[in-house]
Amino acid sequence: MTLGGIDPALLLAALMVAATPILLAALGELVVERAGVLNLGVEGMMITGAICGFAIAVETGSPALGFLAAAAGGAVLAALFAALTQVALANQVASGLALTLFGLGLSALLGQGYVGVKPPQTPRLDLGPLSDIPFLGRVLFSHDLMVYLGLALTLAVWALLKYTRAGLVLRAVGENHHAAHALGFKVVRVRLMAILFGGACAGLGGAYISLIRVPQWTEGMTAGAGWIALALVVFASWRAGRVLLGAYLFGGVTVLQLNLQAAGIAIPVEYLSMSPYLVTILVLVIMSADRSRAPGSLGRIFHASE
Repeated sequence: MTLGGIDPALLLAALMVAATPILLAALGELVVERAGVLNLGVEGMMITGAICGFAIAVETGSPALGFLAAAAGGAVLAALFAALTQVALANQVASGLALTLFGLGLSALLGQGYVGVKPPQTPRLDLGPLSDIPFLGRVLFSHDLMVYLGLALTLAVWALLKYTRAGLVLRAVGENHHAAHALGFKVVRVRLMAILFGGACAGLGGAYISLIRVPQWTEGMTAGAGWIALALVVFASWRAGRVLLGAYLFGGVTVLQLNLQAAGIAIPVEYLSMSPYLVTILVLVIMSADRSRAPGSLGRIFHASE
């Protein structure tokens, strides 16, 4: 069954693919911001992960090794950000912006020899009879491992922040780092771990774009996905469930506008291209009308001697 030449099952399946890189990056940034750190370098970490994952996958023939390299590449860039902001006590906004520019330049340099190269194909999971279920099999049970990892990570981050002691410590550090320090919590250590986790997630999101969604390397191919992930975290009220909803909304509108273009709908292509951003911002602004207060120490520098 098709609607105006658009297959709903294929549309929904493509939605999950389009949403996955933003979801991974946004979940990592959610953990970072709940720890009280504002990292504007997500875009740089994503594009670094994209080229690291692509290069290693091409050289080894293993997409799995590519994703591991992408996570490592994002974490290395995050470690640089952590050193600047948590050790050298540099301004978080300026450091994040510098990191994005550095990541874009570094990826362009590293990727010069990979333009036009095709990476090894990432296989889909074989879920047996589930994949043969009419409609639902195509929508839910015909994806690669990273799609399901994004869903599992959403659940894990939600449970961590809500039900575990580690999540409570993380939230305490983000809410009032001086009070957390007075209670004996290692504020810098907690933030370092959160930043590294966020960088690894951003790297995975970038590699998903270069290895699966758009299986090729193109300079600047993340095209603002890191900034969308940053916006999702804020408008989603720093809640994992709303981050999932926002990522799938953005992915859905993105895929829909591409299908409308392919169907020859008489709407200027510029309007269709901007529609994912406009619709996502509008809906998330409405959602955020009752949003919780931002973490109290978000973006503030911590010094143990204060």
